[in-house]
Amino acid sequence: MHWNADPIMIQFGSFAIRWYGVLFAAAFLSGIYIMRKIYQREGHKTDKLDDLLIYMMVGTIIGARLGHVLFYEPGYYFSHPLAILKIWEGGLASHGGTVGILAAVYLYSRKYSEGGFLWLMDRLSLPIALGAAFIRLGNFFNSEIVGTPTSLPWGIIFERIGPDPRHPVQLYESITYLTTFVVLVMAYRRFSGKWKDGALFGLLLTVIFGARILLEFVKTRQAAYGHDFWLSVGQWLSIPFVILGIFLMVRAFRTQQS
Repeated sequence: MHWNADPIMIQFGSFAIRWYGVLFAAAFLSGIYIMRKIYQREGHKTDKLDDLLIYMMVGTIIGARLGHVLFYEPGYYFSHPLAILKIWEGGLASHGGTVGILAAVYLYSRKYSEGGFLWLMDRLSLPIALGAAFIRLGNFFNSEIVGTPTSLPWGIIFERIGPDPRHPVQLYESITYLTTFVVLVMAYRRFSGKWKDGALFGLLLTVIFGARILLEFVKTRQAAYGHDFWLSVGQWLSIPFVILGIFLMVRAFRTQQS
């Protein structure tokens, strides 16, 4: 399969709406819709969820941008500090975005949340998994974060990258995150209120970042300084999140057993 989709969805003169931007927005809009349904199901007021959306958008964008600057291209951005502000040129890192989300949700939970930080993260885990699937589709439309060359029959030739068929790793990740979303929805419906706070959040971290560690083996490395290491920068950054996820699940399970 050849892939050379135009990353621009619609253009009006010099103003362009990109597929990535639409899918990025869809991640947040679907998230606020899911959270409204969850709050209504549990009998909570939804009037502060718009504030939660703002907190998460700001946290995601700042965290993802700083993550890219610090983890993937520090030499360039430290030499060109004003370029840090040029988000429209690309460069958002999921690990930094995760840290940004955690910081934003923590601040929000101190002010608004009924059940505290982990209580809120359990419920946010559902839309976060779905949103991650949308964002990886956006990467696919941009022909970015591509996989390594492959001879497998489902390899895709990203024409803007080169003539070799490559692993469509963006689709691998998107499918993984969508599957995680379905699993989390089922777990929430069945175990909501039965497990200590943090169980669903732990499951999200373990599955998503565990999958990231595995899929990085068929992904083109993004950090220029990380090519000499056995593990990529993305894999090293994923390990602490997997450990935290396992800890939260074990903690919830042991509390339930006792």
